Amino acid sequence: MNQTAEIRGLLLVITGASFWGVGGTVSQYLFQAYHIEVNWLVSTRLLFAGILLLSIQFFLKDRSQIIFIWKSKRNALSLITFGLFGMLAVQYTYMASINHGNAAVATLLQYLAPVMIILYYVIRRQTSLTMQDAITVLLALVGCFLILTNGSIDQLSVPIPAIVWGILSGVALAFYTLYAVHLLKQFDSLVVVGWAMIIGGISLSTLHPPWHIEFTSLKVDAYLYILFVIIFGTMLAFWFYIESLQTLTPKETSLLGSIEPLAAVLTTVYWLKEPFGYFQWLGSACIIGMIIIVALGKRASAPAKG
Repeated sequence: MNQTAEIRGLLLVITGASFWGVGGTVSQYLFQAYHIEVNWLVSTRLLFAGILLLSIQFFLKDRSQIIFIWKSKRNALSLITFGLFGMLAVQYTYMASINHGNAAVATLLQYLAPVMIILYYVIRRQTSLTMQDAITVLLALVGCFLILTNGSIDQLSVPIPAIVWGILSGVALAFYTLYAVHLLKQFDSLVVVGWAMIIGGISLSTLHPPWHIEFTSLKVDAYLYILFVIIFGTMLAFWFYIESLQTLTPKETSLLGSIEPLAAVLTTVYWLKEPFGYFQWLGSACIIGMIIIVALGKRASAPAKG
């Protein structure tokens, strides 16, 4: 493979993962500084990012897939299910965890998803528990304990609602990862995820439409942060990840994706000045180590073309 193409793939996945992590921290800042409502931000980012992804598909790839995915009732039902219980669930629970806690903890809890997937396969007896799986689960449990308690069982260092939403975010991400496999085998990733974002955004808009906000009360920098979350933290982050799969294996992209929680932790601590104890840093290292072990242990499989 061309070395230039490999370098391009590396830069894309590193940039995309960084955008994801920083996007969570920027969302936290919007919640704290401007009291942006969670439902509004989630519905807005999903709708606009979904439209942008489908626009990319329309102008740069096979535009016929945008409509063709709806021709089969089975695919249409699967897409709606994925949009509501996959995409919307992941986005909402993650943002709710950030709102009640902070982006660092929310991102790290969301990365319990690989452990949940391992346990799912073991429970269904589709695979046996290996030594690597046991180490992965242990690292995840120890890491979460240290992050949530900072080494002391007397008092949680993270609000309980943030923990609950964060764990639910991990469950939603596990479902998101497992459910859409047959759709991604038939259609471009931009089509599947773009429509899923729009479906999730429209459904949440029934509770809080994007136009229901006091726009005059927001400063210019608030709009810039919102645009960053939509364009960089959602649309470009996903697009760059998908494009990196053209030149890198899923194992390589997953490994480099561990930059996301690292970016979330660093920006939360050093930009938003959130307190983070020594044991929480150790717990973060356990979670990131778990992600790396999972990524290294993955067998190379055919990537979903975007």
